[in-house]
Amino acid sequence: MTVRKLTPALVALVTIGIAACNQAGKAPEKPKAEQKPPVATVNGQPVSAAAFALWAQAQANKKGEELNPEQRKQVLDGLVNLYVAAQEAEKQNVASDPDVAARLELERMNVLANSLFQQYVKGKTPTEQDLKAEYDRQVASMPKLEYHAHHILVASEELARDAIAKLAKGAKFEELAKKMSTDGSKTQGGELPWFAPGQMVKPFSDAVQKLSKGEYTKEPVKSEFGWHVIRLDDTRPVTPPPYDTVKDRLGPMIQQRQVREYIDGLRKTAKVEEKTL
Repeated sequence: MTVRKLTPALVALVTIGIAACNQAGKAPEKPKAEQKPPVATVNGQPVSAAAFALWAQAQANKKGEELNPEQRKQVLDGLVNLYVAAQEAEKQNVASDPDVAARLELERMNVLANSLFQQYVKGKTPTEQDLKAEYDRQVASMPKLEYHAHHILVASEELARDAIAKLAKGAKFEELAKKMSTDGSKTQGGELPWFAPGQMVKPFSDAVQKLSKGEYTKEPVKSEFGWHVIRLDDTRPVTPPPYDTVKDRLGPMIQQRQVREYIDGLRKTAKVEEKTL
């Protein structure tokens, strides 16, 4: 049990489907050569060299030309097996199943969308000025303080009010946490690691920011985990990581924001009719 939630740090990447294309600084790809002949045919259906290249990268993490003859045979056998199974699935009309049809639809949309994103960001290499502007933007959005606190987590409002009443009568917070709390922090007397507000669920975060040092909540705080009694112990300023230590990760963040803005623009011009679920 924990009140902490997962949030991105300054340099965390937003997964939006362009991870394969955010290699800032690489030169644009050369025009593709003429299409290569198929690497195999399965019941008359050609298996393209392009499909083999993608399959080799996914299965062996190598380009096709980097494989030795034995590896190439193994990779190709796996790809042929895939085609054999897929063709049998088509014979049995597996795609008529609504769940399968939905998965196929989403896979197709995902491939198309990711290809569009790669095409959109190609050649948009961020400049040093862009990187510094992104760094400043991220630093400005960071919380200014981190908090150190203890808490007692119980299953009901009644138990939380009982804990508050005991504290008012002089009970020691740490001892009460060890006896009453259901959180894993009870063994440390309810002590939590230093945290930024965004790392905690909102009711907990909102409550702790209203406290003065040494003060505890006089009313129970309800969250998805139960009922909390919180004591704020200390605060400290947040120190941003130096620019040079995160510079390499800023380029992908810029591209991800560019893609989000691109999608927002497309959405504004799209005719969308949402149905009530």
